[in-house]
Amino acid sequence: AVIFYLPLLTVDIFAFSGFRDSLPALVPGLVACIGIVRLFFLAAAITDKCTRIPPLMNSLSFGVGTERYRQYIVDYITNSAAGFYVFDVRLSTEMLLKFIYIWGVIAFGLSTQLISQM
Repeated sequence: AVIFYLPLLTVDIFAFSGFRDSLPALVPGLVACIGIVRLFFLAAAITDKCTRIPPLMNSLSFGVGTERYRQYIVDYITNSAAGFYVFDVRLSTEMLLKFIYIWGVIAFGLSTQLISQM
């Protein structure tokens, strides 16, 4: 909710009131937004670490005659697709960066549009 709140509050401040007077109103939302983005980055880092487990397990040696069982474990880990999911979509670093890029483009477009109208 905070991720949608901050751009709307920015548009409201730029469009309907003075920028310098209302800047302190953005600080709590900005702090909450940064905290949420940091949490998503930490979750995406865990998902990225989960993708490196199957090659690690495949490189280990458990003795003679265990190759087939090791392959079963690697297949199980690969097919389980461990990691963090948001609305049944796997959260990865690249997806998070794309999301932030899109929001940045939207915020830049809105701010330039509003500044040009002033």
